Amino acid sequence: MILKRNVLALALALVGFCATSAAYAAAPLNDQPAGPQTASQNAPAAQDASTTDTTKSNATTRAKAAADAKAKDLQGITVTGYNKSVETAVDIQRYADTIQNVVTAADIGGLPDQSIADALTRLPGVTAERIGGEASQINCGGLSGNFIQTTLNGRAQPTTSGTNYVQFDQYPSELINQATVYKSSQASLIEGGVGCTIAMATANPLDAKQEQTVNVDFRGSYNDQASDVYGANSMGYRFSAAWQGKFLEDTLGVGLGFARMVQPHVSEQFVGEAFDGLQTINAAGQQGYPSQGIQVQQNGGSEQRNGYVATLVWKPTDNLQVGADGFFSQYNDGSFGRGFRGQLFDQGQAQITNPVYLSNGAIVGGTVTSNATPDNFGLETTADNYTTHSSVFSGGLNAKWTSGPWTVVADVSASRAVSSQINVDTTADPYNGLGTATPTLMSQSLTYGLNGLNIGSLTVPNPGIYTNLGDMALSRYGVYPYVYHDKNQGLRLETTYELADNPVISAIEGGIYVNNHTYNADRSAYVYGSEWGDNPSAGAPLPLNSSNAVNTCWRGDFASFPCFLAINGAAVLAANGVTSTTPVKSWANNWTYIQSGQVNVKSRDAWLMADIDTNVFDHSVTGNIGVRVVRTSQYSSGLQEVDNNAGVPITDQTGVTSSNYIPVTQGLTYTDWLPSINLVYHFDDTNQLRVSAAKTMAPPYISSLLAGHGAWEDNGQYNLWSNTSPLLKPMYANTFDASFEHYFPDSSGAFTAHVYTKHVESFVQQVTYNDFDFASAGITVPTDPNTGKPYLNGQYQTSFNNTQGGTVHGLDLFLQKTHFLPGVWSGLGVSAGFSLAQSAVKSESTISGPPQNQGLPGLSKKSATAAVFYDNGTFSAQLSGTYRSSFVSDSQIAVNNQIVYFAPETVFNLQGAYNFSKNFSLLLQFLNLTNQPTRTYFGNTQQTGTIQYFGRTTYLGFNLKF
Repeated sequence: MILKRNVLALALALVGFCATSAAYAAAPLNDQPAGPQTASQNAPAAQDASTTDTTKSNATTRAKAAADAKAKDLQGITVTGYNKSVETAVDIQRYADTIQNVVTAADIGGLPDQSIADALTRLPGVTAERIGGEASQINCGGLSGNFIQTTLNGRAQPTTSGTNYVQFDQYPSELINQATVYKSSQASLIEGGVGCTIAMATANPLDAKQEQTVNVDFRGSYNDQASDVYGANSMGYRFSAAWQGKFLEDTLGVGLGFARMVQPHVSEQFVGEAFDGLQTINAAGQQGYPSQGIQVQQNGGSEQRNGYVATLVWKPTDNLQVGADGFFSQYNDGSFGRGFRGQLFDQGQAQITNPVYLSNGAIVGGTVTSNATPDNFGLETTADNYTTHSSVFSGGLNAKWTSGPWTVVADVSASRAVSSQINVDTTADPYNGLGTATPTLMSQSLTYGLNGLNIGSLTVPNPGIYTNLGDMALSRYGVYPYVYHDKNQGLRLETTYELADNPVISAIEGGIYVNNHTYNADRSAYVYGSEWGDNPSAGAPLPLNSSNAVNTCWRGDFASFPCFLAINGAAVLAANGVTSTTPVKSWANNWTYIQSGQVNVKSRDAWLMADIDTNVFDHSVTGNIGVRVVRTSQYSSGLQEVDNNAGVPITDQTGVTSSNYIPVTQGLTYTDWLPSINLVYHFDDTNQLRVSAAKTMAPPYISSLLAGHGAWEDNGQYNLWSNTSPLLKPMYANTFDASFEHYFPDSSGAFTAHVYTKHVESFVQQVTYNDFDFASAGITVPTDPNTGKPYLNGQYQTSFNNTQGGTVHGLDLFLQKTHFLPGVWSGLGVSAGFSLAQSAVKSESTISGPPQNQGLPGLSKKSATAAVFYDNGTFSAQLSGTYRSSFVSDSQIAVNNQIVYFAPETVFNLQGAYNFSKNFSLLLQFLNLTNQPTRTYFGNTQQTGTIQYFGRTTYLGFNLKF
């Protein structure tokens, strides 16, 4: 309650300051106020030569008429900052042919959000998954990011994850001019947006209002939780600089931008791991569903991101425009998890006494003790390194030519994403007899209790052994990198022919799209030692010293946990003469070959669309009807394990040759027809009804198409594992949308009510087939040396398109309004959105122990967004909040990614700026005001997943324009 009162007091203080500055600045300045988001009546447009939503003749006519009318109405009125952003977005949405929402920057370098994802979550039906404390992965239309298509300047974006999820924190908000969320589809949009399509755009320098514009922004940051986390620095900063220039009588435009972010990587975590099947948990014969273990970790490090954008546009005549643009972002996320991990509470590796049961038989607490002869159980000290280096490039050449009724657009593009996560797993344990030839793992005991959606408990009877350098030794140092390369090469040709006298069709559009998508996965490994020291031949436990192991204790809400040693694993190895630690592919870790490989996907699209502009019952009807034909060829190459020397000789990177594997290439080719229709019935100038229907498709995420398979033989049967398949088909959906829209005068806001139904024909799921007919699927079955005949069909662990599918229904309500109060308060504005989504789609899960039905990933039944903002040209402020109810995701990482429920969360941000002149302003931001944690659970809220706190971040800085 104290925190909430402080937040309210801060908000009221800003409002009071707002009133004072409003009175001071009631009269408009003669030289135009120049706050960080000052804008004229016409905001800079996104690059029109690089957008997939080709400008329509009817939309152009209506937009021009509206702009002319608005210019007359707004003579003498200065529209700035947040208000201008809202009004620009409202205009774009109003005259579009599709159902869409838009966020814009009122001026390049204006007061930016923490990320593009933060800005998008202010739109209805768009929610984010917070990764590392920041909005990063987007969910839309009740579906996860695997059903979302994302473009930049009209070009499909590669991902750094091997999925369809785009990590939006890779895109500095300072460099993005506009983001449009297409909630209905049309033939000209690149396929992939079943949930929605998110189209980002950079600025066109020819649209700048001045000949030369320079914008510099600097903000220092402070995280109030970083001091509690080992390896995290509380301080950071964001810096951006942008320049736009026009030359040769405004026919040549050049834009350059740079944005840098340095901030701490901060989180404190209590983690409960997944629950296993029914087991006997102790010698007394008690049974239950135990958790696999628990973790408590401090996750500290530093995040650095550099973003660059460059644009060149030449328009020598009114009929021709050519341009080139490029975007590059490099993100280095230093993430080190240190603390404790108690594992293998299950599988008979330990005894659980005094168990605490839930009604479903799940065990959420008790005392866990080593067996009489210590097995693979202990409270490990962990030093995990999740550091990830990723980069994204997207660029191309484009041209737009018009002549009479003809418009032709051409775009050649290339994009790539590279991601490399080092993925180091370091464990240390207490040993008896350290320094002798045969050290042995100490018997250990711990008492734990899960506490639902709150931090649980962990105590040990002898905490001193975990910080005693004489007892602790490094057991294992494992490096398991994930290296991904994702590349697109595209060509897009589009043409529009306007029909001057047709009473129904205003234009005919068509185009082709060619894209070659290549994905490479490269796995490798280096391992010293073994977990719990159970395999001395892999390396003996290594002693620690004070230079590579630092005594570290917890603070704040985590202060009750035992102190631990913060270990530098690489330094421990070096101190003991182990220096060759380069990860390699090897047959000893054959998964490094099985999980590596290449996927090639070739798309050949053609589309045709008619723009509609007619009258029905004396009311205007606009829209489009069209079809997109997609020809897809997807093939993957990898290795299949056949064993018994039935393969071809292949030498691994350690020099060992094996003949147990064969190269394989698998895939398929298919053609899809995607019809769509969008109609807008204009009741009058302020009210309209949109209806839309389309067949859409989302491709299986590209890493799921890998062809590699591992194998094992059992009882004369041949069995394969991979959980990927190059034979996967897209996830198809029939979508139906309707939206009523009311627009307030002078583009000062809008109210929209959008309902939708998406019937998804199939979802990609993992499955285990028994007695699978491998030959019918084109999979080689080796010969059983015992019979001289092919092995019998056995298990096949793979991915498949289920045949059940399911339907998602939803409702999005959205209100935006500016200038609804008179006088000095005319700069006050509000926006509010509320969304409902539901689906009967369920899948069975045993991750909570007893089988249960699990909801559709990415779907929150309720979500909401609200913002109150004020801008008078001198002072601006915004208080915003987002809410989403519980949802399912696979973002929790324990040892592997786990499917969990995320608990409801509400996040508040507050920001303000004061303009001392038209060139200089001060900026202040408060992010995650209430230190909202992310909280996950396994179906039942009492079965804790991860409770993770990130802290609050404060920014203070300045903006300079000249």
